[in-house]
Amino acid sequence: MFENLQERLGKTLKNISGRGRLTEDNIKDTLREVRMAFLEADVALPVVREFVKQVKERAVGVEVTKSLSPGQVFVKIVREELEKAMGEANEELSLNAQPPAVVMMAGLQGAGKTTSVAKLAKFLKERKKKSVLVVSADVYRPAAIKQLETLATEVDVDFFPSDISQKPVDIATAAISHAKKKFIDVVLVDTAGRLHVDSDMMDEIKELHKAINPIETLFVVDAMTGQDAANTAKAFDEALPLTGVILTKTDGDARGGAALSIRHITGKPIKFMGVGERTDALEPFHPDRIASRILGMGDVLSLIEEVEMKVDKEQAARVAEKVFKGAGFTLDDFADQLKQMKNMGGMMSMLDKLPGMSNLPDAVKGQMGDKTFIQMEAIISSMTKKERARPEIIKGSRKKRIAAGSGTQVQEINKLLKQFTQMQKMMKKMKGKGGMTKMMRGMKGMLPPGMMGGGGPKF
Repeated sequence: MFENLQERLGKTLKNISGRGRLTEDNIKDTLREVRMAFLEADVALPVVREFVKQVKERAVGVEVTKSLSPGQVFVKIVREELEKAMGEANEELSLNAQPPAVVMMAGLQGAGKTTSVAKLAKFLKERKKKSVLVVSADVYRPAAIKQLETLATEVDVDFFPSDISQKPVDIATAAISHAKKKFIDVVLVDTAGRLHVDSDMMDEIKELHKAINPIETLFVVDAMTGQDAANTAKAFDEALPLTGVILTKTDGDARGGAALSIRHITGKPIKFMGVGERTDALEPFHPDRIASRILGMGDVLSLIEEVEMKVDKEQAARVAEKVFKGAGFTLDDFADQLKQMKNMGGMMSMLDKLPGMSNLPDAVKGQMGDKTFIQMEAIISSMTKKERARPEIIKGSRKKRIAAGSGTQVQEINKLLKQFTQMQKMMKKMKGKGGMTKMMRGMKGMLPPGMMGGGGPKF
């Protein structure tokens, strides 16, 4: 998300200049560019006006210290105003209630509501250590009930059965009663979506809300609808006392207009964002970290949290021990590393969180895409056990067989073997004194041209 805005703002903020202080004249053009960047990102006009006004008021006349350039001061102000526009800090779910804490999910059809229920259930179970029951009160789509049941099994939480012949209120109250008897911590209630906001839908969802009195009422909205997402959220908020928003499909939205518009228009915080189709692709929404990403400063904190959660530490320790004992790094180990990377959302998801990655050329980003890693996995899977342990035996006829088995070309096999050899050398360098520094230098040969140069991080 925010690729377009990030690129536009990055170029704009580089151009800011001044002597000793920021004046109305030397920020005028930059503010015009910021305004255009926001409008192109489909940010709502009232939000753009307010943002530009606040930045201008704070920037004009600000004295610049010796340690900061005018450009750095301006970027600092822009970052703080971005944070303010999106809510300043992450607001967690309020689950401090007599169990079960009831969370109701509302939204239009196709926004990813049912999937978000499963993602949130997994998040609460794994990260908050809560027992969770999910129930579908969508009596208009039998497929929605079945979908939630399938997803509940996948994320290993309790599912309360429902039927299209029942009333939504009866379904939800029966589920809450069941949760009380079973001492379940949280009940997530999935409600019916519509293609648009209509009075019948609003009356039904108001009645359901009154009957179950949820501690959290979350509005699920598609990020790709831009500022319309904020307007739809506002319409729902006028009918229901929303407590927060889940922004879905952010991985498919290059603009970011919804994220920057929702808080200002509805006054409600974005609590989570969906960052992919997998059931673990749900992240708490941190405005400060998102502001850093927009300005190309990366989001290292989120990356560290992801590593903590998703990397198999025992597997990583085993590989490290092998390397330090001199037992070597095999293609099986390489395949395991690729799987770990996939668990973290792929290479591009990780790179997006590192500072300076927005400056990478598109050609380089293409080489680091998930397709490349899927292809590498397929190649390694097409090798025999012996070949994975001793890649030096992979010559002409073996390469042709592996290429045919993985649906690739011999050139791709050669490329993978070359990358693997470089990684092996890099691992060997870790053994001696100053091993980590040597390894970082060795990474230059591993990565595509330009990755360790001007735009990327330097080691």
